[in-house]
Amino acid sequence: MVIEEERISALHRYQILDTPPDGSFDRITALAAKMFNMPIALITLVDHDRIWFKSKSGLEGVTQIDRVPGLCASAIFSKEVYLVENAIEDPRTLTNPLVCGEFGLRFYAAAPLHTHNGYNLGTLCIIDKNQRYINREQMEMLQELAGIVMDEMELRLSARNAISESKERITQLEEEIKILKSNQSA
Repeated sequence: MVIEEERISALHRYQILDTPPDGSFDRITALAAKMFNMPIALITLVDHDRIWFKSKSGLEGVTQIDRVPGLCASAIFSKEVYLVENAIEDPRTLTNPLVCGEFGLRFYAAAPLHTHNGYNLGTLCIIDKNQRYINREQMEMLQELAGIVMDEMELRLSARNAISESKERITQLEEEIKILKSNQSA
């Protein structure tokens, strides 16, 4: 459980949960849907009790689902693409409500969003309500796209950290100036 707490802590460090839609991420999901000819592509982040959708293509009105029925919660335990080509026959998904329920999921492929320090924060996944197959090269392309998602998240984290450090340095310099001025007045 300690490792899961560390993963959640890493996720929260990115300050991305519950942020507004973003053009960069939306372009990636739209591209993934087109590249793989899939009706649904998502960038998901797996939190304590939910799977939150940072970006979605082909799925309207839903911004998150409970972690329990979500396949992304299983996919984050993999270093490779988590692949379910026919969910109705796959023992991992037979009883999943997304498969046997109204949604009718049949195909799911997810590349984990892997941080430089080893945590899987979520996935870039492609979904269909029909049985589908992808080859090794396509799985590698999905992993590359997930890498681009992580690069974007890392850039944003670095920018936030740089701004924070700059603000701290400015505050420190302002204090030093006040001290110098008060010493000159005395």
